[in-house]
Amino acid sequence: VQLVESGGGLVQAEGSLRLSCAASGRAFSSYAMGWFRQAPGKEREFVAAINWSGLNTNYALSVKGRFTISRDNAKDTLYLRMNSLKPEDTAVYTCAASSLYSSVRYQPSAYDYWGQGTQVTVSS
Repeated sequence: VQLVESGGGLVQAEGSLRLSCAASGRAFSSYAMGWFRQAPGKEREFVAAINWSGLNTNYALSVKGRFTISRDNAKDTLYLRMNSLKPEDTAVYTCAASSLYSSVRYQPSAYDYWGQGTQVTVSS
C-alpha cells in the first residue's frame, strides 16, 4: 500500500484545512487508518484513527471536537478535517494504514504503512 497526503499549507489561527490521504494498492477498505503528527523537536504523536468501516473513530484529547477523521472506501481515501486550528497544531501530518488491524488503533506500532507527510503551519 502506498499513501500520499495532500492538503497541507499555511493557515491563520482559527482557520480550517482538510487533509487527504490517497491509498493505492489492495485492501484499503479492510485496514484501520490513522493520522499522526510531528512538530519540530517533538516526538510523533497520535491525532486520530478510524476503523475499516468508518463507523468507529478515536481522537487525541488535544484535537477532540475540532478535528474529524473520515474515509471513503470507494475512493480509497482518508480525510482529516481540521477546524479552529491553533498555532500548536503546526506539524507534519502523516497518514498510516494497518494491515494488522481493522479496528481503531492509536499506537504507531499498529501501523505498517506510512505516507511521506504534509506540512501544516498555523500562524497566530
